[in-house]
Amino acid sequence: QSENARSEGAFQVTMLPGDGVGPELMHAVKEVFKAASVPVVFDEHHLSEVQNTASEEKLDQVVDSMKESKVALIGKIHTPMEYKGELASYDMRLRRKLDLFANVVHVKSLPGYKTRHNNLDLVIIREQTEGEYSSLEHESAKGVIECLKIITRAKSQRIAKFAFDYATKKGRSKVTAVHKANIMKLGDGLFLHCCEEVAELYPKIKFDTMIIDNCCMQVVAALARGLLLAQGRILLPALLPVRAGAAGIEGGRGMGVEDGPSPWLLLPQGARHPFAQAVGRNIANPTAMLLSATNMLRHLNLEFHSNLIADAVKKVIKVGKVRTRDLGGYSTTSDFVKSVIDNLHPHYGA
Repeated sequence: QSENARSEGAFQVTMLPGDGVGPELMHAVKEVFKAASVPVVFDEHHLSEVQNTASEEKLDQVVDSMKESKVALIGKIHTPMEYKGELASYDMRLRRKLDLFANVVHVKSLPGYKTRHNNLDLVIIREQTEGEYSSLEHESAKGVIECLKIITRAKSQRIAKFAFDYATKKGRSKVTAVHKANIMKLGDGLFLHCCEEVAELYPKIKFDTMIIDNCCMQVVAALARGLLLAQGRILLPALLPVRAGAAGIEGGRGMGVEDGPSPWLLLPQGARHPFAQAVGRNIANPTAMLLSATNMLRHLNLEFHSNLIADAVKKVIKVGKVRTRDLGGYSTTSDFVKSVIDNLHPHYGA
């Protein structure tokens, strides 16, 4: 398939539809890409623990595909709560095999859709290969569970450098390291110290630190006062809970967009929820997945197609005539996709 893609001048992209409404959202992406004549060929793989399509062999196939394509568009791969002998989920194992260490979420308001808080422009970066993601737990005694949170200097420095490089490249003026070093003095203390060391190498970027409790309060307080959250960057170790709340502030599971580091770029939507209750009902909001796909096209230097689709999606949101239920409307996923495709034409509405 990759040879055919190259012969036709197209890019191969690994696609993991995931669980819940993931396959429906991927179908929306494929429909829009077809209408926009995007030169991309998808190498599609189904990896799901809840649908019994996950195995080490399947995981290796996905990894091989991603190593070849260097970019992937994925849906939410649901992680079951039940312990079945393996602590690390397949989603986590995939990220480890490719060393996808940086989780990047850009929270930005879209014109035309009013939420309780507008004019948001905030980027959240989180390390996702160690800390609580170390998946090291054991029962040391009957009824006593020990969960190890691993923090290393090398990976803390790496994520800090990624954050400052990102801020420099994207024209962001400030980086805030969010932590819990007042309680986890050694673990988060090391993370904080590494961030401070790296910050000294970037004198043009403002740097400060904030305890997670205070960070959540300050974000909510700023929003309550109607302040613009712009040019900001928040840097987090592992599982500190800011990302999900930010996606919710922006508009919910269908609106948050996630980005990631090279050399392999993994692009899911920002909200990490499969929305299983919407499966087959044609009500899912494809905005986040379509905008994630445009980020992917930009990474592939397909700027024209990226802008074409992103502008069409944003126009649908701004006009407001076609809105899915989560946005307060009654339109279906198919209605939204059709409207986006109609807006791909440069003279639409002229």
